[in-house]
Amino acid sequence: MTTQPISRFPVPELDTLPPDVRQRILEVQEKAGFVPNVFLAFAHRPDEFRAFFAYHDALLLRESGLSKGDKEMIIVATSGANSCLYCVVAHGALLRIYEKKPMVADQVAVNYRKADITPRQRAMLDFAMKVCNAAATVGEDDYAALREHGFSDEDAWDIAAITALFGLSNRMANVTSMRPNEEFYLMGRVPRPAG
Repeated sequence: MTTQPISRFPVPELDTLPPDVRQRILEVQEKAGFVPNVFLAFAHRPDEFRAFFAYHDALLLRESGLSKGDKEMIIVATSGANSCLYCVVAHGALLRIYEKKPMVADQVAVNYRKADITPRQRAMLDFAMKVCNAAATVGEDDYAALREHGFSDEDAWDIAAITALFGLSNRMANVTSMRPNEEFYLMGRVPRPAG
């Protein structure tokens, strides 16, 4: 295990946090078996923790025309473009699990155009990357390209909103020097141990 800090900013002890923030972290720990470092790092500012995870949940947990794998693929591609180690590693693990493809996250993070993904997913990532790198140039042709692959305007909103939220997340993870949990590196790559 690494001894390097998970953030360059102070990471509060769980028993010092407001009850709702502490409860959210304990629930994540119960479900995942560990606490993803983003929860501990963002707990440095409880009000911002609440706001970030409320928006995160509103986007990523709602039913939409995007699958869980699609949403994680957007996060991994745009986080790769933003050079965010934490989000590429953590969300790459989720992408591998949801898509049941052990190599897809590495491919998408480096160059989604060469990745083993569907034409529909490529169109989705074309739109996400345009939002990531040149949002001011998004126009009707971009929406039309999505529609050709069965995406609605509401799906386009979701793609853009996920890209935008993770633009914020990527920048904060980089500024705080947030370290990915070691558990994420092997998730979805090797079979889970029995028992």
